Amino acid sequence: MNNIAIIPARGGSKRIPRKNLKPFDGVPMIARSIRTALECGLFEAVVVSTDDEEIAELARASGAQVPFMRPAALADDFTGTAAVMVHALLALQQQGQMFEMACCIYATAPLLQARFIRQGLQSLAQHRDRSFAFSVCDFGFPIQRALTLDEQGALSALYPQFRETRSQDLPVAYQDAGQFYWGRSEAWLRGEVLYSPRSLPVILPRYLVQDIDTPEDWTRAEYLYAALKAGGELQ
Repeated sequence: MNNIAIIPARGGSKRIPRKNLKPFDGVPMIARSIRTALECGLFEAVVVSTDDEEIAELARASGAQVPFMRPAALADDFTGTAAVMVHALLALQQQGQMFEMACCIYATAPLLQARFIRQGLQSLAQHRDRSFAFSVCDFGFPIQRALTLDEQGALSALYPQFRETRSQDLPVAYQDAGQFYWGRSEAWLRGEVLYSPRSLPVILPRYLVQDIDTPEDWTRAEYLYAALKAGGELQ
């Protein structure tokens, strides 16, 4: 087993202040992702990449490692996941730790299940010509039938050529589920593009997907979680 989980968790979230530390069903959000990563049994280490001492303290208390602190330049509103992963892998290399596979797990993914993380690793192991495997789900309605608002607030078809096409005749489109991203360490470090034919999907049902960026997202995630918990699918 030569895999590492890296959980990015900066301290300066704006739309939901301190969301990585905010309790979700009584448990701090980041502690949930750490717990799921540990539950997988796939990782030599679960590492949190953060610029925040309070997050670092909670991460350690939850069973993760924080072997370095992320610099402020990589903890702003514009830094992407790939840059955080590259920094983490290089920092670990400087400490003599090298891993074949690195899985980025988002700190705000309370619906995440270990079985899908395992599925992602299995897919990459079976397809050695691919670089990444990550969680996706299908859109609830064909994106070709999307609507947009003009400057006057009037509706129009985003893709007019599909106005008369039946929804069942349009191809299914998928979206990033925002939960986890398996990648070969060398692919992360080379800066390979995540959204490319070199990536494999781990397809999740839509009811297990809720990205959390806004207070509305948080509320919807709570409703989904409560229903799944009542049904015995989540704990």
